[in-house]
Amino acid sequence: MKPISEKAKRVRESSTLSITAKAKQMKAQGIDLVSFGAGEPDFNTPDFIIDAAVSAMKGGFTKYTPAAGIEELRKAIAQKLKNDNGLEYDFKQIVVSNGAKHSLSNTFMALLEEGDEVIIPAPYWLSYKQLIEIAGGVAVIVDTDFDNDFKITVSQLEKALTPKTKALLINTPNNPTGSVYSESELRDIANFAVKNDLYVVSDEIYECLIYDEGVKHHSIASFGKEIYDRTIVINGLSKSHAMPGWRLGFSASNLEIAGVMTNIQSHQASNTNSITQKAAVAAYTHDRSCVDAMNVEYKKRRDYIYDRAVKIPHIRMRKPLGAFYLFIDISALCGKTVNGKPVNNAGDLAALMLEEAKVSVIPCADFGADNYIRLSYATSMNEIEKGMDRIETFIVKNFGR
Repeated sequence: MKPISEKAKRVRESSTLSITAKAKQMKAQGIDLVSFGAGEPDFNTPDFIIDAAVSAMKGGFTKYTPAAGIEELRKAIAQKLKNDNGLEYDFKQIVVSNGAKHSLSNTFMALLEEGDEVIIPAPYWLSYKQLIEIAGGVAVIVDTDFDNDFKITVSQLEKALTPKTKALLINTPNNPTGSVYSESELRDIANFAVKNDLYVVSDEIYECLIYDEGVKHHSIASFGKEIYDRTIVINGLSKSHAMPGWRLGFSASNLEIAGVMTNIQSHQASNTNSITQKAAVAAYTHDRSCVDAMNVEYKKRRDYIYDRAVKIPHIRMRKPLGAFYLFIDISALCGKTVNGKPVNNAGDLAALMLEEAKVSVIPCADFGADNYIRLSYATSMNEIEKGMDRIETFIVKNFGR
């Protein structure tokens, strides 16, 4: 037979999903395992959203919808962007997709010609690079620095710029680091993008997950018409409203880009699930009390997991300002052994933790950070306490104080 696509063969399995699947399998086998794996809220979707979905089903709202989403939902999203982000969009500039990941895929398909480059600050969410390459682009990875809270600078962007650079990607609050860009930092990046005629893909899926006074989410598209016109805002409901399985994301962009993305989606997926769209209308038109209540609990977990982690020897981390991840540097443990098994990188350490401590963490090589692990605190406080006990015991036992 003729060979399958080389491009397709270069697409790798999501390590977060594969590790999470393995952890779930171990739990199903009765193994007492603590999982700090996938970025999936442990809260159930709020009842008023579920009720809206049930009502839609009973009312027969189970047919195809316009490819970009129903007008009611797109108007609700436009209103949310105005209220929360100071952004003025007509509903026709909104494209509703099957999760923010789908919105990103549509974006790269719409923007990139073969060989076009997209600058990505590392560490980064692992799917960015894969989605860019599937669309024919080239991901240009720029390493950020622990001491700068893993945020890219304009001087780094200038060094990465080439004639093939088409876009840059910003994710704030960030997965996996938990860093949040300030207004001044984003304004500098916006000026760079405008000056160099670049698109900006702004992934804002964690915008609601910020915990400290004085720290605020800013959308880069809000800094004037020039950056607004060249920014594609990506967001959704999976994190803010505990709706990961509902698959509802959206993009907001200029009319030309929105039209192209609508056409792409119309052929690839037709439309987002009609029932989910009605549930999303309820989510976007309701008050924020459910979001705020979850954030109170996330902050308690963030404070606890960080306070525990900083007392464990041989590892270091920044205090996350947003999202729900603790990003841990384990480089001091590399080059050592545990029961005769070498620890060369975070992948080795994660495998040993799973085997010996019965704790599942995400090694971040696929996030552009070989010597880091990611712990999600989107799990119960009981699990966090138990898991941190196990991690501390494992490290002290095998590497000393």
